Parts: sequence; structure tokens; C-alpha cells
Amino acid sequence: MEYRCVQCGFPIKTLFVQYSPGNIRLMKCENCKSVADEYIECELMIVLIDLILHKPKAYMHLLYNVLNQQCTHFQGLLWKSLVGFLVLDAYRSLLVKRPEEEWGMSISISSFFWIYRKMLVDVFLGNFMLLCSFLFAIRNLLKMSVQFSRIRELLLAILVSSYFKIFLTAMMVWEFPPSVIYIIDLFVLSSNIVALKVITGRTTNQCVGACFIAHSVKFCTAQAF
Repeated sequence: MEYRCVQCGFPIKTLFVQYSPGNIRLMKCENCKSVADEYIECELMIVLIDLILHKPKAYMHLLYNVLNQQCTHFQGLLWKSLVGFLVLDAYRSLLVKRPEEEWGMSISISSFFWIYRKMLVDVFLGNFMLLCSFLFAIRNLLKMSVQFSRIRELLLAILVSSYFKIFLTAMMVWEFPPSVIYIIDLFVLSSNIVALKVITGRTTNQCVGACFIAHSVKFCTAQAF
């Protein structure tokens, strides 16, 4: 992936010129004549806030200008993101599938293996169907070719934009009603929509349709088993 202007999405060769340590000049986009990426000089907290607010510019900065495939650590970052995503999804599955009365020490062996099987189905089969559904929707609904490099871009966009799952860890400390899990799922869905729109350049309605299909298939897979 090339660097992109966060204002208009136009490809750009370099984002800044460094004259000395701590002394840089941000480059302007040749297309819109604006600063290509003002987030370079922003604190991390500002970027995180804009990501939570679902600002496309923040997603453009993250997906194109930070997590660029030309980076040497891209492959390792992809695997780490995948592992973190699966771990958080496994914890979500435990919260949803495990009945409240079984949280104590009296859980039976059969109940334990039933919960473990459901968790494996949800995490591995469910997310495999999620990715396949995304690829199907992108090829047929968004009318885009799906190449290997494009699959890696898509996978990283899905994993990174699912960062709302990390809020599930708060349920280890504080008690929340079960509805909070589904509220977090909605935030994950909306974040996936913004990331897909940024990475593909398609309309909001097309990206909503693609994400809705993929998440619906994953939900139905989890319910079927």
C-alpha cells in the first residue's frame, strides 16, 4: 500500500521531510493541496479519540500511513493482531455461552467440555465464515477483485477495526449486564464499516451491506452449532 492523503485519499510518496531530530515538515497533497497527514504531529490519545468517533481520516492514517505493508514488521503485526482478535473473541464467547449459574466451582465436566466446544466453534469456524463472507461480499457486492495482497489489507483492516472488543476485558473487573456484549458488537460492526469504506473506497451503503452480510453469517454459524 502507498501512503495516502487523509483528506482525499490520493497516493503520496512521502508524508514528511525530516531536517533534524524533532524538526520535520509535513508534506502537502498534490491533489487537494492540504497537509497530507496532520496526525503525524498529534498525540496518540487524539488519534484514539478520533478512531472511537469513527472519523475516516483517522482510519486512513492508521491503515495506510501507519500499518503500511511496506513496513518490515507488517507480517508480525498481522499475526499478533490475529491472535489478539481470537483471544478476545474467545472471551466474548465464554461470556455469551456460559450460563450464570455455572460460573461457580461446581461446574461439571460435561458442561465444561460443552462450553469449550462452543467456544472453538464460535472462534475458529465463526471467524473463518466471517472472512469468507467478507471476501464474497467484496467480490460480488463491491465488485472488486480479491488478490492475495488485497486479502492481507482486508484482514488487517477487519482485525484493527475490531479494537472495541478490548472493552470486554472490563467485564473481568466490573459487573455489566449481558446487553453490553451486544452493544460492543454493534460498535465493532460500525467500526468495520468505516475501515472497509476507507480500504476499498466504496460507498457507505455498499460497505454497510458487506459488513452486515459477513457478521450475519458469523452469527448464524454460532447459533447453528
